[in-house]
Amino acid sequence: MYILYGALASPYSMKMRALMRYRRIAYEWVSGPATREALGKVKAPVIPVLRFPEGRHANDSTPLIHELERAHADRSVIPSDPAMNFLAHLLEDFADEWVTKAMFGYRWLEDVDQIQMSRWLAFDNLHGGGLETSQAAAEAFRARQVGRMALVGCTRENFPLIEASTRALLDILEAHVVDGFFLFGTRPSLAEFGLFGQLSQLATDPTPQAMMRADYPYTYRWLSHLDDLSGLAGTWAEEPSVAAIALAGLAGEIYAPFLTANAAALEADEDSFTIRALGHDYSQGTFKYQAKCLGELRRRYAALGPEDRARVDGWVGEGWTGLLAEPA
Repeated sequence: MYILYGALASPYSMKMRALMRYRRIAYEWVSGPATREALGKVKAPVIPVLRFPEGRHANDSTPLIHELERAHADRSVIPSDPAMNFLAHLLEDFADEWVTKAMFGYRWLEDVDQIQMSRWLAFDNLHGGGLETSQAAAEAFRARQVGRMALVGCTRENFPLIEASTRALLDILEAHVVDGFFLFGTRPSLAEFGLFGQLSQLATDPTPQAMMRADYPYTYRWLSHLDDLSGLAGTWAEEPSVAAIALAGLAGEIYAPFLTANAAALEADEDSFTIRALGHDYSQGTFKYQAKCLGELRRRYAALGPEDRARVDGWVGEGWTGLLAEPA
């Protein structure tokens, strides 16, 4: 039996829980105080942490997905077609590394969201102990998270691009989900679970929840379905959906220049970088992890055969093709 240590307010925890439900991999869900011991068993103390049946602990959702793929063959979330496999990975990476800024920004920019979510997160973490204890913890956690906003690029100055990209993404999904639930056929890929993790939080927090209910009601409802797809059976399509291609194009307008500028700043030993996308400026400090993400995308692209690379080039658009072809 696996044990998944996570939290309802953690997008990557929700991503992994939904994925394991779909894949029908037996697990126990553990949240609250019991997660603290698990955090001491991994190098980077962040959730979710997955305890494997043999007793090993690991985290970082994307490597975990691939470990589970190697251990369990049934109900894979990785498309069998190599080119669509690559596209699904690109979209998952976009969700994990860019769409997460919407989750963090909406949660910690405005007082209404800060107050409700810090109180709920403290309640979730303590599992009792009385309101006086949990609300004192909530204020401390709120101050810590608000203080980290600039570090992850979720400042008020940057939020116009974050919000514009979020609405553009939701526009694509809203048009898609009323006709087809999934991006690569009639079954979910790791791309859907990556998007689900981040959007599950927008569907909970006051400000983005109100936006989604008003402007993207079917995407909002779609998320409830993604949370537990254990009863679903489906097949892969021969080509990606129009929505998958549109999402890749959107990522090419925002996430590709973000990765390019971050990598260039790291190479030049600079502390920060600036991009302009969708008519908005965006600045933040450099991150080595995003350079690793770019290297992994390039490695996967280079591993494709010529015909599959040509198919990918036709799907992802100019924002990606030159960037992906550079050495990993």
